[in-house]
Formats: sequence, structure tokens, C-alpha cells
Amino acid sequence: MSLRGAERQVLTVPNFISVLRLGCVPVFCVMLLGMGNRAGAAILLGVLGATDWVDGYIARRFDQGTELGKILDPTADRLMFLAAVVVMMVDGSLHAAFGVTMLVREAVVSLATVVLAAMGARRIDVTWTGKTATFGLMFALPLLLLGDSSIGGAEALGGVGWGLGIPSLALSYFAAVEYIPRARQALADGRSDRDGTSS
Repeated sequence: MSLRGAERQVLTVPNFISVLRLGCVPVFCVMLLGMGNRAGAAILLGVLGATDWVDGYIARRFDQGTELGKILDPTADRLMFLAAVVVMMVDGSLHAAFGVTMLVREAVVSLATVVLAAMGARRIDVTWTGKTATFGLMFALPLLLLGDSSIGGAEALGGVGWGLGIPSLALSYFAAVEYIPRARQALADGRSDRDGTSS
């Protein structure tokens, strides 16, 4: 691949948005824990969640999907999600049981991903179900954060957050179960590729 071709695989708008999301994670943490600005942190988190849809749309609409983006986008999603859950639990704006349930699911999926990669499985693309669950949770979290802020209508916003968060969390567990047959197939495909290469 030429240098110009390599640049096109890296310097894309969706990849830039994903890097920007990663860079805003510590800003969110400082706003919430350092400044105690729940409303500001919630707005930032909501905007970051929306950019996940934006970069995916741009990648599809303008044919800017890259192999780097397939790794960078879910990585940014996961780190942003984990940081938000942990920081909100520390801040006290997220119920511990709800937060722990989310973290357990993420830990299991992350561990399974590492084990499958070590066993030579092909990479598994994120499913629509998983994306929808993550998207729902990423909007439920800022609503729950606003629900614990001092802005007008906080209680109603918190109620909407719970109404969105609970089914999204259930959907995320359903998505994890959906990955089981996909994981088996990815492992079989990886082994098949290795056998084909070695023969």
C-alpha cells in the first residue's frame, strides 16, 4: 500500500471523531469529579454518545470505513462507557447495583474477546443488537446524571433515564448471548484459515 493509501486508511473523519471521543473522556471525569458539574458532564456525555452514531453514518455514507476504524470506534465506545459508569458510581449519581451489572457484562465480553483472539478466532463485528443496547445506555447515563443535578425537571429526566436504561441493559445481556454462536463460528473460521495456510 502506498503512503497516500495508508493515510486514507487513517486520516478519515470517522477516525478523527473516535479519537476526539477518547480525548474527551478525561474532560468528562474532571467535570464530574473535579468540578462537581453534573449538568455540564451530562451534556458532554450525551454529545459524545451522539457522535458514535455520527461517525458510523459518515463512514457508511461516504465510504470511509477502515480497518483501523473497526477497532478504534468500539474501543472509544467501551472506554467512554466504562469511564462514565465508574465515575458516576464514585460520584453517587448512578446506583451501584445498576452500575455493577453493566460492568460485569462488559468484563465478561472483554475477557471473551481476549480469549478468542488468543485462540486465533476471527474478529467478530459488533451486532446491531449490541450497538442499540450501547446507544441506549449511553443516553440513559446522561439522563440519570441530569436526574441527580440541580436543573429544573431533574426528577422527570431521571425517570426517563431509568425507563431507557433498564431495557437497554437487558438488551445488552441479550446481545452478549447472541455472540456465543458467532464466537464459535469465528473460532472455527480462524482455525480453518490456519489449517489452510499451513497446508
